Amino acid sequence: MRPRLVPFICAWHCWRGQADMASSVCEGHAGQEGETFLYFAYGSNLLTERIHLRNPSAVFFCVARLQDFKLDFGNFQGKTSERWHGGIATIFQSPGDEVWGVVWKMNKSNISSLDEQEGVKSGVYVVIEIKVSTQEGKEITCRSYLMTNYESAPPSPQYKKVICMGAKENGLPLEYQEKLKAIEPNDYKGKISDEMEEIIKKGESKLSRT
Repeated sequence: MRPRLVPFICAWHCWRGQADMASSVCEGHAGQEGETFLYFAYGSNLLTERIHLRNPSAVFFCVARLQDFKLDFGNFQGKTSERWHGGIATIFQSPGDEVWGVVWKMNKSNISSLDEQEGVKSGVYVVIEIKVSTQEGKEITCRSYLMTNYESAPPSPQYKKVICMGAKENGLPLEYQEKLKAIEPNDYKGKISDEMEEIIKKGESKLSRT
């Protein structure tokens, strides 16, 4: 599979350049207001149990749509995730497509923990600033992340399950949930970390009660 090189996006303009330079442009203001900021999640952080593992201040804000982007899964620089044993979620520009996700309102004290989770310092993801639309049609500015240098690869069954559970838990559009369910995972049959297995169990337990 050919590597995908995605130009960094900041303030809704696109240009090619060094990811670290582009990241520094957005660091101070992406989706921030006062003591909180808005974060658009489209991958494993759709699930409450997952995002709260490292970012306890996250509070559900709304469901939102990112227009002209598409969801993808991949391995950063071709290396399989040791945590998830398969491709991890990212997004890339694709006119006419859309990505649905959850907007979390978070305390700025969790910016560093969120960046650490996304591997910003090691260059796995870069910080981006995007405009998303709520289900009521309101446009809001959010912080989010994308991989800039990866090879497309299917997610593990566990990673796919976390995303699907998060989508169901937070009421993403049913049509989009069906698209997520239709994603073909890889054939990994082993276990992931105890920490992540526990998150899946908690998420399944919560959904079974609803």
